[in-house]
Amino acid sequence: MLEVIRSVPVEYYVYLSSVLFSIGVFGVLTRRNAIVVLMCIELMLNAVNLLLAAFSTYLSDAQGQIMVFFIMVVAAAEAAVGLGILVMIYRNTKSTDISLLDKLRN
Repeated sequence: MLEVIRSVPVEYYVYLSSVLFSIGVFGVLTRRNAIVVLMCIELMLNAVNLLLAAFSTYLSDAQGQIMVFFIMVVAAAEAAVGLGILVMIYRNTKSTDISLLDKLRN
């Protein structure tokens, strides 16, 4: 398995990770649905994880892969908390549109 990963140039991982991260940023900045925004944040975290794991493998250092594990734990906790908040917002506003959240300030 390690030989397969090392046979792919590291630039390909950088390009793929850059594209995934850019799609995530675009989605966060343009979408109004809170579920889509949360998915785009997860996409950005996974792009960083991919790059961290690729460089960790190429450098034969396990510290990057350990960091990927911790980022995945934080992403899972973020998704759980975000979905809990989203359920409460939906109960109050009957919508998942984030532009309606300015009503909650009052």
